[in-house]
Amino acid sequence: MLALMMDRALNLPSILEYAAAYHGDREVVTRTVEGPIHRYGYKDALARAKQMANALIDLGVKPGDRVATLAWSTHRHFELYYAVSGIGAILHTINPRLHPDQIAWVANHAEDSLLLFDISFGELVGELAPKLSTVKTYVAMTDRAHLPAQAPAGTLVYEELIAAHSPQFTWPELDERQASGLCYTSGTTGNPKGVLYSHRSTVLHAMALVQPDAFDLSARDTVLPCAQMYHANAWCTPYAAPLVGAKLVLPGRQLDGPSICELAVAEQASFLLGVPTIWVGVLDHLDQTGQKLTSVRNVAIGGSAPTAALMRRVEDQLGATVRQIWGMTETSPMGVINTPLATHAGEDEDAAYARKLKQGRGLWGVEMRIMGDDGSVQPRDGASVGALQVRGPWVSSAYFKNEGAQVFLDDGWFDTGDIATIDTEGYLRLTDRAKDVIKSGGEWISTLDLEDAVSSHPAVAMAAAIGVPHPKWDERPLLLVVLRPGHSVEPEVLKAHVAERVAKWWTPDEVRIVAELPIGPTGKVLKRELRDRMITPA
Repeated sequence: MLALMMDRALNLPSILEYAAAYHGDREVVTRTVEGPIHRYGYKDALARAKQMANALIDLGVKPGDRVATLAWSTHRHFELYYAVSGIGAILHTINPRLHPDQIAWVANHAEDSLLLFDISFGELVGELAPKLSTVKTYVAMTDRAHLPAQAPAGTLVYEELIAAHSPQFTWPELDERQASGLCYTSGTTGNPKGVLYSHRSTVLHAMALVQPDAFDLSARDTVLPCAQMYHANAWCTPYAAPLVGAKLVLPGRQLDGPSICELAVAEQASFLLGVPTIWVGVLDHLDQTGQKLTSVRNVAIGGSAPTAALMRRVEDQLGATVRQIWGMTETSPMGVINTPLATHAGEDEDAAYARKLKQGRGLWGVEMRIMGDDGSVQPRDGASVGALQVRGPWVSSAYFKNEGAQVFLDDGWFDTGDIATIDTEGYLRLTDRAKDVIKSGGEWISTLDLEDAVSSHPAVAMAAAIGVPHPKWDERPLLLVVLRPGHSVEPEVLKAHVAERVAKWWTPDEVRIVAELPIGPTGKVLKRELRDRMITPA
């Protein structure tokens, strides 16, 4: 017997419609690319999204067409999140920090028909245009006065399109399984792979994010995402914030420490999120200026594993609670988040940070298993190591155009490429990426544990451990360390510091102090580039 309940499709425009109806004056604040702060309410955002929906249809955009953006986190990009997907087209957010050849490759692979871009990319788009075989229309996301001179001939102007179209628009009835967004992941070898999200998967993901044991968001929060809107949809916050009527603060292109702190203070941000390198910049700025961020309640750190030292600095200086998360573009991106259980109420500080070093517990919607080399599912004992595999309603089932099909298993699971354990309480603990793990004398050495050990020294700002060839042991660890401003320490002191905290045979053969580490387009340390540079110890 079927139930007698209404069958209403889960679709993205319903989120903004709700926010406009019940939180219409709640602000979306942007530090614009042009410079000034822009602010309006969700009611205004909906009206402009509908104007842009009318404009896109007039430009010939049809359901299923891919519409690309080269843009930062702004109110115009926010409008496109709803306007493009709401008419049945697919929003393809391109990472502008990719190499220009890769940008051209993903645009052509996606067969983008229209490209909207921020003015800071005018010159780049002008150079790319001859290489973009499917893009027919270009739109500069600005007004006429700021149209870049280097933009392709015939480039349209976003604000003129808005002004020329009515805010009256009825969203079409869409199948909730229809594609809504396309993001290419840089976490795979070879060319980037396309992850194709649906309306259903994105709505469910947003609903999961706002739960108390996830981002814990409500209409009383102010959300400042320090992950750009091209990076796994700013970790879904442009959907999660309006879903509950939270104020949304978009930082534009400026994610340096002073700029983030200025916005957080001015707008009284209560929830911030971003990769570890972002928080190093924020904390260094606070150290140097004595500024305080007193409004922050929770900080989510993901993208790569934070060290215990970094989490302690965040909690000490911001007075906030750190929630480590793990996910991937392929998981929309939330996979797990580290929140405590009732049994942890009495844990001391050391026990709390030992727990917080784990990536977290699964939310409803993401199933996990650890697969051993022998093909058997490993027990959840916190010790049995294997390949992390996941499945769920917001986990990718294939890459766009079926590239890289080998990571999607015949029994319906996705092989993440991470090596991990799961303990008896359900906490996931990554030990490495399969491509980064150090194999020494037939045994694995966790680069994450080495990085955490050296980062507990007060002079260390960032660290990266890599494996280098060794004639006897196959590989041995090399630790590369960036020091905090104004600090100095000898490499041998850091080596001894690590030796006190890890197994003897894990102790790196060398600790090398460097001025900087190579950072990729999503804020992660590029370990492959480090290995290429330092194939042998100095």
